[in-house]
Amino acid sequence: MLSSLPPREREIVDILYERGASTVAEIGEALSDALSGSAIRAMLKRLEAKGFVDRTASERGFLYAPRVSDKAARKSALSQVVRVFFNGSATSAAAALLGMQDEMSASELDELQKLIANAREGRAK
Repeated sequence: MLSSLPPREREIVDILYERGASTVAEIGEALSDALSGSAIRAMLKRLEAKGFVDRTASERGFLYAPRVSDKAARKSALSQVVRVFFNGSATSAAAALLGMQDEMSASELDELQKLIANAREGRAK
């Protein structure tokens, strides 16, 4: 979904996910290199037309925010990574993550264990 966007538009959407609803000026400050306000507004208009961004009026001017929830975007991005890099195998992807256990805290490993237990319970129903 987001991977279909041109790099600059993708950067803007990424900024909105990181920072939340933002004005054109705030987006401009966060970009990797300077763009005019009119160029940013033009890209936001395209993103709005494509269904990636919503615009709402506020006392600070228009605020732009991602239309798709961050949870849905993460799921879509992860599905693409699993499909491309792990031949669609969630097990292989999970094994790769667990191969990074030296970088994980004990609480992160405990959380993974709880998620696996919850997934098993959901299967049993």
